[in-house]
Amino acid sequence: MTVKTEPEALLSHLQNDGSATFSFAGYTVVGAVNGPIEVQRRDEIPEEAAIDVIVRPAAGVGGTRERHLESLLQSTLRQIILVDNFPRTLIQIILQVTTAPENEYVNAKVVQASSNLAILPALIQTAVLSLLSAALPLSATLTSTSLAVIADGQSNKIVLDPSPREIETSQSFHVLAFNSHDELILVESEGSFTMKEWDDVVAAAQRQCCPLAITSDEDTLMDHGSTADVDLRRFTRSTLEGKIASDLHWK
Repeated sequence: MTVKTEPEALLSHLQNDGSATFSFAGYTVVGAVNGPIEVQRRDEIPEEAAIDVIVRPAAGVGGTRERHLESLLQSTLRQIILVDNFPRTLIQIILQVTTAPENEYVNAKVVQASSNLAILPALIQTAVLSLLSAALPLSATLTSTSLAVIADGQSNKIVLDPSPREIETSQSFHVLAFNSHDELILVESEGSFTMKEWDDVVAAAQRQCCPLAITSDEDTLMDHGSTADVDLRRFTRSTLEGKIASDLHWK
């Protein structure tokens, strides 16, 4: 069963330029940002800052799964960080996974999410909050969510933030990210799906990531099983407002 809890975040609690802990849908990720800092000459880019993303699993050492996630995060975050402002420097983003959803049982066998993408939305949200905590200039913020298309009798339903069991039994699994201008900047999909299902997935993701852009599609989404009740953009905004209010409280 999908974990449906409200997102939680804590900002600037580590001794880094920026830090954040984000918890949602069974995942907890701790992020730290350092930069702009000096970069090794071999990694130096004359016209802009280099972006280094490090993902550390909850147990053991990183492998190909973490390298894949790092590549996706690096290309996505480069689209919003104003790297041109810091040539010949390095911006380092470290993401430590501390909690993942508990495994579920199907036919007495433990189910591990076969997809490497399930944790990607939590990593993106943590990275963005850490960058905001570090006061690095961004062209926009990001919100991300995951969705699974699951067979439900004669029709299919869309499940937001699916559990490992739901991902394992789904026909397709999707991760989408939108910037604060309602532009879709990241899409990763696995499995088979029709164009109609894809349109429904995008609409459902928009409803959670940028609900202000959705007006008349709400009833349709509910008919497809979407139960999005979390406004991730508003959550990011309120988290930053709370941090600023706390910092200025002494004044």
